[in-house]
Amino acid sequence: MVAILATVFGALAALLHVYIFVMESVQWTQPRVWKRFGVADQSAADTTKPMAYNQGFYNLFLAIGAILGIVLFWAGGAGTVADVTGRTLVLFSLGSMLAASLVLITSGARYLRPALIQGTLPLIGFVLFLFA
Repeated sequence: MVAILATVFGALAALLHVYIFVMESVQWTQPRVWKRFGVADQSAADTTKPMAYNQGFYNLFLAIGAILGIVLFWAGGAGTVADVTGRTLVLFSLGSMLAASLVLITSGARYLRPALIQGTLPLIGFVLFLFA
């Protein structure tokens, strides 16, 4: 049961980071997106587009790591190479997502809500994978 819950929260964290990738790397210059990230105006969105593009791919790569880890985790029996590799990859990916949310909090109080959105699912998934 813990493994299933861990998988659900790990997959949700990955899906959230894919969504963040889409917003940052694909839709960044759309007003509904840059406003969500607190960007002042279209000119600032255009200026920060390369940074957002790069940041989006960072989020995508973490999501891919989590999903690949989940697949490997379920592909092998307990203690197999696939199981150990999968657990390691999931914990690294979710831990990195969580660490990034903690860094976001250090940027200022206005980033508390986005940090909680970004970090809650990875935190729950990480803890559950420790016990899975």
